[in-house]
Amino acid sequence: MPLETTGDSTQEGFSFCPHCVNEDGSVKTCEEIFEGGVQFFMMSIPGTARDLAEKLTRKNMRRQPYWQGKECDCLTGEQATDEEFASCMEKL
Repeated sequence: MPLETTGDSTQEGFSFCPHCVNEDGSVKTCEEIFEGGVQFFMMSIPGTARDLAEKLTRKNMRRQPYWQGKECDCLTGEQATDEEFASCMEKL
């Protein structure tokens, strides 16, 4: 999720935001993080349709080193264009 702070939790040498880890420090599932990202975009940018929120979340997660090379069904599909992503980030 696009946050100002990354938190202190690490897994395999990667940093995660506080919303992406469980209380015990373990990383949430890809599906949990993906759904949280979708809900974040839909709530934070009024009028954002679920399909755009999913594309934004895929783009955002695929940019994170931890998710590169990992195969998750929720990350398969269309990603937001650079222009769509930049436009939405400006609205946050």
